Amino acid sequence: MGEAVESRAVELDIHGKKRIFDVDDPVLPDWVEENALESGGFPYKKKLNEEDYLEQLTKLQVELVKVQFWLQSAGKRVMALFEGRDAAGKGGAISASSAHMNPRLARVVALAKPTEREQGQWYFQRYVAQFPTAGEFVLFDRSWYNRAGVEPVMGFCTPQQYEGFLNQAPQLEKIIAHEGIFLFKFYLDIGREMQLKRFHDRRHDPLKVWKLSSMDVAALTKWGDYSEKRDRMLRETHSDFAPWTVIRANDKRRARLQLIRHMLDRMDYDGKDKAALGEIDKEIIGSGPGFLK
Repeated sequence: MGEAVESRAVELDIHGKKRIFDVDDPVLPDWVEENALESGGFPYKKKLNEEDYLEQLTKLQVELVKVQFWLQSAGKRVMALFEGRDAAGKGGAISASSAHMNPRLARVVALAKPTEREQGQWYFQRYVAQFPTAGEFVLFDRSWYNRAGVEPVMGFCTPQQYEGFLNQAPQLEKIIAHEGIFLFKFYLDIGREMQLKRFHDRRHDPLKVWKLSSMDVAALTKWGDYSEKRDRMLRETHSDFAPWTVIRANDKRRARLQLIRHMLDRMDYDGKDKAALGEIDKEIIGSGPGFLK
C-alpha cells in the first residue's frame, strides 16, 4: 500500500460563506469558475480578445525598444518594481515588458531567500546592489517590499523590523528620485476567486506546477492579513516622488498593456509615437491607495 497523501483542502470564508477549496482536486469548484474574472470588483465581464491584445502589445514593445536606445544615448536609468499577491501576474507582466529588449541592458531581478551573510546586512543592501547603471532597465520580480507583505504575514520578520521598513522605504526612494532614476512601483491586484483559479490552474498544468509552492498553499487562509498589509503599505509608502501605480489584474492582458503604457507615458524618449501608445484605461489602472476603494 502506498503512503497516505495529506489533504491540502482548506476551509475559507468567501464573502461571508464557508467554502472548502482543495487545490489538488482536478475539478475546479463552480463558485470559483463563475466568479473569478469579476472578483475583487473587476469592471469587465470578458477578457480582452487575444488578437486585439497582441496587436496592441506589439506596438508597445516597439516603443520599449526605442526607450532602450534613449537610455543608452542619454545615460538614463529605470527601475520597475512588480508587487502583488501570489499569482497576480507579476512574472508575465515582466516578460511582456522585457521580451524584445536587449537582455544585456534589460535585467530581471528575482532575489532568492537571503543568505546568512545577507541576513546580517542592512535590509536594503542586497537590493541596492542590483540598482541600474547608466543605460540600464532593471525589473524587480518582488522587491524590498517583501518586508511590507510576505515577511510580516508569514512571520519572517519581527514587528520592529516591519515598522522600521515602513519608515525607511520612503527615505530610500527619495534618494532614488534625487539621483534621477525613473522608479515605477506597480501593485497588481487580483480578486480572491481569481487567485484560487490561478493556483488551481498551476497545480494541474505540468508546465506550471513548479510555480505553486507550499507557501502559496499556506497563504490561502491569510487573505485578510495580506489585504491589511497591502493597504498599509500603499498608504504609508505612496509619495509624490515614488508613487504606487495600482492595476486591477484579473485580466492579465489588460493589466500588461496598461502597465507598459504607463511607463511609456511617463518617459520623454526619442521618437515617441503617442498614437502607438493607445489609451489609458482608468478602470484598470490608478494611483495610490485610493484606487482600490
